[in-house]
Amino acid sequence: MDAKVTWHGRMSFTGISDSGFEIPLGTDPGVGGDNDGFRPMELMAISLAGCTAMDVISILAKKRQEITAYDVRVSTERADQHPKIFTAATIEYHVTGKSIAEKAVLRAMELSAVRYCPAQGMLAKVMPIALKYFIYEDQGDDEAQLVTEGEYVLPEAE
Repeated sequence: MDAKVTWHGRMSFTGISDSGFEIPLGTDPGVGGDNDGFRPMELMAISLAGCTAMDVISILAKKRQEITAYDVRVSTERADQHPKIFTAATIEYHVTGKSIAEKAVLRAMELSAVRYCPAQGMLAKVMPIALKYFIYEDQGDDEAQLVTEGEYVLPEAE
C-alpha cells in the first residue's frame, strides 16, 4: 500500500492512496492552519473504528443477525507531552436490531480484535484497548431500547 500527501500552502494538504480517494488534511489556526481538514491523529482513530466496524458488521451478517442500525465509537487518551501519542483507547460497538444475540456480538468483537482488524492489532501492541458493547432492540419509528451492555475482555494469549 502506498500513500501520498500533497501540500497546498500553510498547513493544508490532500492525502491520496492506492484506492484513489482523496482526503483533506489540516489543522487549527492556532498552529498555522485553516481548519480545513482532518487532523492526522483523528484519521488514526477513524481508521481503528472503521477497520473493526467493517469486520464486526460482516461477521454479524454471516451470523444472520438482523441489524437495523450500527455504529462504532472510538475514544482515545493522549500523552500530555510531544509526540502526544495515544496512550489508551476504548472502542464502543452500538448494535441495534431485532433479537440480536449477545453471544454473536461478543464473538464478532473477538474475531475482529484477534484475527481480522490490522489497525486494532497494531495499536493493541502499544496501548490498552477496552472493548464495550451496547445492544438495542429496534422498537420501530426510529426508537430503540437498550437490552444489554458490557465490556469484553480478550482472553490472555498463551
